[in-house]
Amino acid sequence: MEQIREKAYAKLNISLDVTERRADGYHDMCMVMQTISICDELELELTDTGRVQVKSNFSFIPGDERNLAAKAALAFLEAAGKQGQGLLVTLNKSIPVGAGMAGGSADAAAVLRALNRLYGAPLSPEELETLAARVGSDVPFCVRGGTVLATGRGEKLESLPALPPCRFVVCKPDFSISTPELFRKLDQTGLRCHPDTAGIVAALQAGELEPIARRMYNVFEEVDDRRLRTVKEIKGVLLDCGALGAIMTGTGSAVFGVFRPDADCAPALAALRRDYGFCREAVGVERLL
Repeated sequence: MEQIREKAYAKLNISLDVTERRADGYHDMCMVMQTISICDELELELTDTGRVQVKSNFSFIPGDERNLAAKAALAFLEAAGKQGQGLLVTLNKSIPVGAGMAGGSADAAAVLRALNRLYGAPLSPEELETLAARVGSDVPFCVRGGTVLATGRGEKLESLPALPPCRFVVCKPDFSISTPELFRKLDQTGLRCHPDTAGIVAALQAGELEPIARRMYNVFEEVDDRRLRTVKEIKGVLLDCGALGAIMTGTGSAVFGVFRPDADCAPALAALRRDYGFCREAVGVERLL
């Protein structure tokens, strides 16, 4: 049967703002997001089983519709008039789970891009992003990739000029943080500060890295949660090792620092690896679709 491979690239939040809670229970967001080179690898194979299955190198990851990759495959096959087509998705994960790096959404997006290519592009890029929004809030961004201003629940996208050349050091502590839990705490306490999103967009348009790094901000770092002390410690290490700026991505728990493109990231990686299991260097990835 026919096979196709696709990479699922992780995302980082250059900024993250929560603007208000909506009547439907979701929150309106305003985020500058960036695709990076850390990625999962997927292999898709059409089968004659009549079922969509996902196999992963992580045994705890579900293989049915609880997995966004399977949900995305079923949504695409229905949209393309291919209901009942069997599909096996083999997923080799490198993006850490529960990190705020959109690993599950990236996998779903990779499935959508791969199936659209396999079937000769029956869906336009716009249609693919619309379909992606039915799968999950971060999936449209992960389909498109690059540097993007995302609003609404995260599904309204405006592509921005590419982030100036730089390097990232990404570190995830050995715990995850519940997204619903952080939203509940945020609703209870409110927000004192908001990121200068307009300033970040202006710096992107001017191609200036340092003003972007100085303005990076994630409102979830304000939440009263003891685990965020570790986030602050990781940020401190990154800044001490020369990062221009450092923040938590998404609702955590991964933290990243932005370094100049010619910076030596080895000291930061060495310092963090003494205490944390996942520490990787990455670069930005431009638009995928």
